[in-house]
Amino acid sequence: QVQVVESGGGLVHPGGSLRLSCAASGSIFRLYYMGWYRQAPGKQRELVANIDSDGNTKYTDSVKGRFTISRDNAEKTTALQMNSLKPEDTAVYYCKLTTPTLSRWGQGTQVTVSS
Repeated sequence: QVQVVESGGGLVHPGGSLRLSCAASGSIFRLYYMGWYRQAPGKQRELVANIDSDGNTKYTDSVKGRFTISRDNAEKTTALQMNSLKPEDTAVYYCKLTTPTLSRWGQGTQVTVSS
């Protein structure tokens, strides 16, 4: 059974950095997307960044230049390096694995940016 687990959230001051990690387990093929989404209170879940099996990336405009997504195909992991964090980045961050036949969400990790 395929599972996805995130780690690395926490509380950080504005301008600070955090690194989120996500690990997938189970039988999955190489060709899959891994992505990070976030959901702030009272708002819809939105895509933050994703990366395909060839390393091609996509970012939402509000995080371009501040966040970097990466992946390790051999370890089936992805990471989101978040720099220059702003209060509006506060949300629960979710990792999502997508293959041609299935998708799996992680349980989410809270990121709070506050002074």
